[in-house]
Amino acid sequence: MDIIQTEAFSIAGIAIRTTNENGQAAIDIPKLWDRFLSENIMALITNRTDDTIYSVYTDYEQDHTKPYTTLLGCKVKNIDEIPEELTGKTFAPGKYVKFTAKGKLADGIVYQEWVKIWGSDIPRAFTADFEVYGTKAQNPDDAEVDIFIAVQ
Repeated sequence: MDIIQTEAFSIAGIAIRTTNENGQAAIDIPKLWDRFLSENIMALITNRTDDTIYSVYTDYEQDHTKPYTTLLGCKVKNIDEIPEELTGKTFAPGKYVKFTAKGKLADGIVYQEWVKIWGSDIPRAFTADFEVYGTKAQNPDDAEVDIFIAVQ
């Protein structure tokens, strides 16, 4: 297990409070993605550092079985100058384990990777976990999505 140290970073975008209980996140998170894409939220994020999309899971009530916040957006220089209809959050430096989901996005590769993570014994910190949808994720039939899990 390779530990990666990240620097502090800020994300601006849209957020939802959800839970994995009763499959609620499987309803809420696709709706968040649909809104992000259909309303072209990325265009509102004027001080973004690039066009990589981040799906961040944070503000865990306890662990992945309890409510948490999903923030979908882009890295920004700072959260001081984001439009008021967006949510911004800065994340502290941290230690992460990196997983990579590969294959067809429509086949649920990201969810399948999460199932492996939930069943693993890595010492999760439950501070902020995130998925990275960069250039390797652009081809939906042959995508690579990196998933970073905060560890203690």
